[in-house]
Amino acid sequence: MTSPASDGPKGQRVSAKSTADPILRNALRYTISAQEYETLHKYIISRSKVLKRNAPTVAKVERLVERPGRDDYHASAVRAASRVFVATGAALKLYGLVMERVLGQKSAQGKKLPFWRSPNFRLSLSISTILLLHRILFRFFTRLRAQLLSPEAHPFRQRNKRTGQSLTSSLAPAIGASLAGFMLAVYPSEQLRVTIAIYALSRAAEFAYNHAEEEGWIWGQRSGIERPWWWGSWLLFPLTCGQLAHAFIFDRETVPEGLSDFIFKNSPQYLHGKPVDYPSNLPWPSPDEVVDKVAQMSRLNYPPFTSPILFPDSTTLPNSLASISPITAPAHPLIHSLTCATLHPSDTSCLRTYLTYWIQVFPRITRMFAILFAVLSIPKYKSFYHSPILSLNSLASRILRYAAFVAGSIGTSWASICLFQQLFPKRFLATQRFFLGGVLGGLWGWIVRGDARGEFLYGMRTSLDSLWKVGRKRGWWKGIRGGDVGLFVASLMVINVIYERDARAINSGVVRRGISSLRGEGLRDWVEEEDGGKERGIER
Repeated sequence: MTSPASDGPKGQRVSAKSTADPILRNALRYTISAQEYETLHKYIISRSKVLKRNAPTVAKVERLVERPGRDDYHASAVRAASRVFVATGAALKLYGLVMERVLGQKSAQGKKLPFWRSPNFRLSLSISTILLLHRILFRFFTRLRAQLLSPEAHPFRQRNKRTGQSLTSSLAPAIGASLAGFMLAVYPSEQLRVTIAIYALSRAAEFAYNHAEEEGWIWGQRSGIERPWWWGSWLLFPLTCGQLAHAFIFDRETVPEGLSDFIFKNSPQYLHGKPVDYPSNLPWPSPDEVVDKVAQMSRLNYPPFTSPILFPDSTTLPNSLASISPITAPAHPLIHSLTCATLHPSDTSCLRTYLTYWIQVFPRITRMFAILFAVLSIPKYKSFYHSPILSLNSLASRILRYAAFVAGSIGTSWASICLFQQLFPKRFLATQRFFLGGVLGGLWGWIVRGDARGEFLYGMRTSLDSLWKVGRKRGWWKGIRGGDVGLFVASLMVINVIYERDARAINSGVVRRGISSLRGEGLRDWVEEEDGGKERGIER
């Protein structure tokens, strides 16, 4: 009498050889497709005698992997997720090595963590899991909708009308698949997670606006309002610049460090370094300290300046402003405002200081953009070859416009401090006027309104992040645990819904390909393919 474990259903003995094919088949199915193995075999395996002798043939892999009637969707999803996991992990590891060993940046981690707790591992796991679950959920809700729309499911729809209407909606798969975004919580609650959520929110708002505009809900015949000629994304920049200018003065820790350093570096007429002949044993206020004292002056309603040169026995500075005395003590006696004595102590004219700022800073920023745009223009060398004069004129115009945009934004924001002291009473908007000064500086975005859409949107995301931190610091609102994850899921739902209704409203081919990949349709831009097909049809 034989045991069931030793014999098969037909009396055949189960051996390792008989089970090798299922194990190998599943390992191959979830690792590589038949087409990919054929390409790998053609270009790599067939060129090595050792690999060619030991590796399975293309025909054998096809027999093992491609079985007629078997759905390969889930295996394809696992393959894509695993590759994203490996690629993301390798890219983060390489980025960390470059930042530490090439650029000399110190590691943010104080002690070495196990790999399963490291942020790089958890970020890779989060992104790959989002991809896997999004594909699975999209397939599940698509099939569920098809089954509920069948005649056999009519009694269920009658008994559960609201549930049936929700699950049979054309948007149900898009909304259901977006629940995969909750896997962002795998990554620890750090700045990067907040940045990802804010980026998704800004893109969702952008695509929603595009869809509303194309449908005529905002401009056009349906709304009865024509779009103004001056309307555009550049209008975001004055508000962005106003918020960041106010945060730079009062809540500088909420502003990105790179942005603060850039402002400090390009404000030589308003933030003065230590003179060469100044005694080394005496203290000199740092740029951060000067900005902090300007904020303190606004809280004190802008006290007047009394020159110690003319009045040696006059009252000294308040204790909260005593650290800037090395700057204000030798200031010109004709200056009447303490902020002017701090920002431009050697010049009595605020306008002349502003013009001097342009003379000194504009050439420096122009050189920076000349180098940047020249490097970015290298891939477009063919246009320079065919029309060099036109290309050089376009490049020069772009360099000058961007240089004026950046220099004007920074310089006008500084100069507005002096301007508002001439126009406003001391107690009128004492601290809020820095926001208005930033708005004036942001109006320089007009000159690059046709080219800087990406820069405007990036500034808006930076401002939203800063505003959120300022609100938490000042107690305007309280954070919700996991709120950034919920925001990411809601934004992903909006993007998926808009892609389902009108993919043309998503004005980014990269995003369209990303959504197509999330749905398991490959990295395909259906809008571009459709437009290309129409153009080819016209040509024929």
